Amino acid sequence: MEDDFGLDGEEQQQEENRIRQYLSDLNNRTNDQEEMMLEIMQVLNETVTPVPDVGNFYTFVYNAKTPGEEYDQHPLIACMELFQWGFRGLNFHWRKYRNYTWNELAGQLYIVQRNELDDLLAIPYAKFLRVPS
Repeated sequence: MEDDFGLDGEEQQQEENRIRQYLSDLNNRTNDQEEMMLEIMQVLNETVTPVPDVGNFYTFVYNAKTPGEEYDQHPLIACMELFQWGFRGLNFHWRKYRNYTWNELAGQLYIVQRNELDDLLAIPYAKFLRVPS
């Protein structure tokens, strides 16, 4: 039986979890969100894209520019909608929908497999910032 994102249980189980082998080592090695994000990007480096697909999961570096806006510099999202200006995603760190504009992406989007979500959520790499007013 397929889930909301078109994956069945067998397909999810067959995908190799690239995060799990680094999880305990990463959490013990550093408390710095920047270092954690750099290591996550290195692990996911072979699966990047400039444009997300609706229904897939991604993590990336984001630098909001709207004065006074609070944002997550290292979001982990499910892409929900694409627009000419960017995309909307369910941010798992915020637990709510956020808009992301193309100009504020700091690079590629790193594709996250469904079976890697829980492991990434166990890594405290979210970096909440506020754009200066």
